[in-house]
Amino acid sequence: MQLRGNWNYPTSIRFGAGRIAELPEAVRAAGIARPLLVTDPRLAAMPMVKSAVASLEAAGLACAVFSELRPNPVASNVEAGVKALREGGHDGVVAFGGGSALDVGKVVAFMAGQNRPIWDFEDVGDWWRRAAPSGIAPIVAVPTTAGTGSEVGRAGVITDEATHTKKIIFHPLMMPKVVICDPELTTGMPAAITAGTGMDAFAHCLEAYCGTSYHPLADGIAVEGMRLVKENLARAVEDGADLEARAHMMAAAAMGATAFQKALGAIHALSHPVGALYDTHHGLTNAVFMPYVLAFNRPAIEDPIARLAGYLGLAPHFDAFLDFVLELRRRTGVPHTLDGLGVDDDKAETIAAMAPDDPTAGGNPVPLTRTAALRIFSDAIEGRL
Repeated sequence: MQLRGNWNYPTSIRFGAGRIAELPEAVRAAGIARPLLVTDPRLAAMPMVKSAVASLEAAGLACAVFSELRPNPVASNVEAGVKALREGGHDGVVAFGGGSALDVGKVVAFMAGQNRPIWDFEDVGDWWRRAAPSGIAPIVAVPTTAGTGSEVGRAGVITDEATHTKKIIFHPLMMPKVVICDPELTTGMPAAITAGTGMDAFAHCLEAYCGTSYHPLADGIAVEGMRLVKENLARAVEDGADLEARAHMMAAAAMGATAFQKALGAIHALSHPVGALYDTHHGLTNAVFMPYVLAFNRPAIEDPIARLAGYLGLAPHFDAFLDFVLELRRRTGVPHTLDGLGVDDDKAETIAAMAPDDPTAGGNPVPLTRTAALRIFSDAIEGRL
């Protein structure tokens, strides 16, 4: 292993209950005078968004809402958002919501000043250098779930409907200028969404920890993030009003996205095509694949997983950690097999072909070949560990 790397860390984060009241000041601090608030259709009709818009307008910040986006957003959602931003004369974005809204908001702000197609900026090599930096609008991010950690990320995941693939659009200046992490905004999340988003945060930490590159800073963040999930996710699922558990989960989500700049792996490489083809919830899909990928990777990760298990207060060996993952999934209502997400094996060969080409596949500690991807997918269909 080469002991070298390029390390980046998040932006200004205002963390704590009630801090959504600071939104107008945060928008001004980001240099925005006419924000476009990007959110999803469900949240757009809820009091938290209406209150946020009212607070911005009361502070003299002319605001409009854009909410034309899908749970697994597509390029046309971004195009519609860019049109709304330009026609409304907006000079920045407030990305408000779960991972989909945050991703679309960031990519809208990025694409606002670009003249090339969105896919020209996929996270491949140095394609991000094709962008005109001066055209990227500033972003303030307000997460309302605790999972993706997109609020502290420099990319957005958008589905290419022509190829049914999820693509990562990346640029360093897509990092939000200010983040408001207010756990009170997550207290209304249904139990299933709490579970799915929380397991997404756990998957980010786990794959970062197991990734192949050298990044001990990310490893430390990932390990503590997993401890927070272990001790708080089931509490948050079982009692949605448990603000302490909600706060710890919101921190774990940001930690996962901070850590996974080191690496992701086969969990995400398989989850992305399944989500694109079956429109499944990303975090729940990650959670279903998790134990099957762990079992596949075992020869390469047994020792670090044993250390992790000890830190988490488990018996210090791989089997104890795998048993914990299975129990956490059971306790939070995650299906044991893909059938529980409405996924069958009709597209198994297609998914096995797509997974190794996903940008996340390269970080897996065991090479993810087409044959390996098909094996893991089949295991997740059959429930075979």
